[in-house]
Amino acid sequence: MSSRSSKRLNTPLPAQVCVGAGGVPTAVGTIAVDSVREDWVVEDRWWNKMPVRRLYFELVLTDGRNVVVLHDLISGRWMTQRG
Repeated sequence: MSSRSSKRLNTPLPAQVCVGAGGVPTAVGTIAVDSVREDWVVEDRWWNKMPVRRLYFELVLTDGRNVVVLHDLISGRWMTQRG
């Protein structure tokens, strides 16, 4: 029997995000945002003690990368997640 640990897929990681007017990201780390492709809100688990309220942004950075960042509306932290 192997002893593999289970690992959550797509676990958000801390991110340094600069924001502008209306809380829209303007840079991720030191790379500026070229455009916002999409934004959406996820509200889940509102019925239990650990609700989820996140504002997601799919971004195109000036270096050509596409990234997804999220703003946890409960903790106030910014994170990145593979799209």
